Amino acid sequence: MSDRFSIDTDTGLITPARQCPSQNRDERPPGAQPELLVVHGISLPPGQFGGPEIEQLFTNELDWDAHPYFQEIRGMEVSAHLLIRRDGEVVQFVPFTQRAWHAGESAFRGRARCNDFSIGIELEGEDETPYSDAQYAVLAATIRAVSEAYPKITGREVAAHADIAPGRKTDPGPAFDWLRLYDGMS
Repeated sequence: MSDRFSIDTDTGLITPARQCPSQNRDERPPGAQPELLVVHGISLPPGQFGGPEIEQLFTNELDWDAHPYFQEIRGMEVSAHLLIRRDGEVVQFVPFTQRAWHAGESAFRGRARCNDFSIGIELEGEDETPYSDAQYAVLAATIRAVSEAYPKITGREVAAHADIAPGRKTDPGPAFDWLRLYDGMS
């Protein structure tokens, strides 16, 4: 068992995590299991941290008129399995047993529709701002727990959103230190 987190593979829930269920999910295709972990970066409004907007977006409760940027994403129905906030808090929106709507049009090693077989983890951040020490520690511990629960996910099956949707997405961006993550995973 991982040093900090545990996953119930029957329910798809990770502990400890605050549960904030999103309706932006559905069943994985028959026989599909998690085989890829996708690292994302998100801030709402862009460059701002700590507010309720990410959770509101993932639960379809965002006030589209509260900020000019929200007009660009109006009506989006998206989610992720987890969000790791700047202070290291983990929020779960979708059980790992279900498909979260995080990857969009995507492919990993020639295999399309990454949502079908992936786990999406959002980091509260943005491409050019360094991520926090707490986020690296929690992400590494979470990946260790995920790898125990879903053995097909190893370090070679951890990708950036930018890797699976090149030209369309850039996150988690150049500020994300992959070597630091890999060091923490071992």
